[in-house]
Amino acid sequence: MEKEKATSSCDIDVHGIARVEGEGALHVHIDNGELKNVELEIFEPPRFFEAFLRGRGFEEPPDITARICGICPVAYQMSACLAIEDACSAKVSDEIQTLRRLLYCGEWIQSHVLHVFLLHAPDFFGLEDAVELAKINRNAVERGLFMKKIGNKLMEVVGGRAIHPVNVKVGGFYTAPTKQDLEALVDDLKQALEYAVWATAWVSTFEFPDIVTSYPLVSLVHDTLYPIDCGTVASTEGFNVSPKDFLDRIVEEHVARSSALHAKLNGETPYLTGPMARFNLNYDRLTPIARECAEASGIEKGCRNPFKTIIMRSLETVVALEEALRIIENYVKPDPSFVEITAKAATGYGATEAPRGIIVHRYVLGSDGLIKEAQIVPPTSQNQAAIEEDLKNVIANNMDLDREQLTNYCETAVRNHDPCISCSAHFLNVDIKR
Repeated sequence: MEKEKATSSCDIDVHGIARVEGEGALHVHIDNGELKNVELEIFEPPRFFEAFLRGRGFEEPPDITARICGICPVAYQMSACLAIEDACSAKVSDEIQTLRRLLYCGEWIQSHVLHVFLLHAPDFFGLEDAVELAKINRNAVERGLFMKKIGNKLMEVVGGRAIHPVNVKVGGFYTAPTKQDLEALVDDLKQALEYAVWATAWVSTFEFPDIVTSYPLVSLVHDTLYPIDCGTVASTEGFNVSPKDFLDRIVEEHVARSSALHAKLNGETPYLTGPMARFNLNYDRLTPIARECAEASGIEKGCRNPFKTIIMRSLETVVALEEALRIIENYVKPDPSFVEITAKAATGYGATEAPRGIIVHRYVLGSDGLIKEAQIVPPTSQNQAAIEEDLKNVIANNMDLDREQLTNYCETAVRNHDPCISCSAHFLNVDIKR
């Protein structure tokens, strides 16, 4: 019997999106071939981290916010440190900033590899998961696991442990590793770099639907480095501003279907952060081997196909491995490993690039060093409206597919952006009426 076409009236309901971090649902309503509604629902309970931070000491955010996510804790720690240091008019040494970048490289490696090999690649083979992928390409999965392991190891050596690092503090690190500690990782990092180059070539052979997006792309930019740990906020629409001014340009709103706030430029325009934004706004800052990989893969600056973010993530894994090796080769141990910070009444802002996109922190400190206000804007809450735009695009271009095929396409469209749903579920304003 012929399968039902999506051009008929139908609902697509995915009550639990697989292979993403956290829990979310997807609802699509099509009536006589016309798309009526698309909703990406984030139904995880609010986590209230902004409320937890109020009244806490100014040195506490790196440890508290790291618990928001077990995959990208460094992103929260680094943005928190930058915001507190900004409020206190403190500046860390170049050696400390470089060590922070090295720790962040570890997070990029393990997070990107987790997504590429275990969560995303199975989609391109019509498989349920990485276990099924390993049955047809065991070598690929084993290489992915090797790269993830060295990313975790790098986080352990610099951060104290791979999940929720404990060595990070406002002003720097409690202790700094020796050059010998880091050099012990070099052989495995070089092997991982070879695998990452191979992975970029491998994923570039996948078949990609012909989808082009038009929403603005937003990422950090830097004069000399591919943005990870610092920079200003730029857009394909032409602005280049400080993290403070960026927050002034976005409006977060609560929508009934989501425990995550939706951020839009000027309260109206969906925008996207993450690999596609970084790649397009920082192509000229790709590291040497990553640039060679990009040219070999055929992906060019200006690529707006979200399904090809798997190539961009693989390229960024190459970037992170190259940067890690460069930093270790030139490493100078920070001495001291942190700078003393004196609190004052002020407001500070900090932004870094989590694997999934920009994460911005804002803290208002009192003269007693206690936090009066805290605002955390994670990538997924910024990306959610753009992901829904992707879904509309995918559905409009694939109405001839049957319900099952279109459902799979929609789920892949969400996974393209590796949404960290738990990170974004921190909606705060609760109005209780009795």
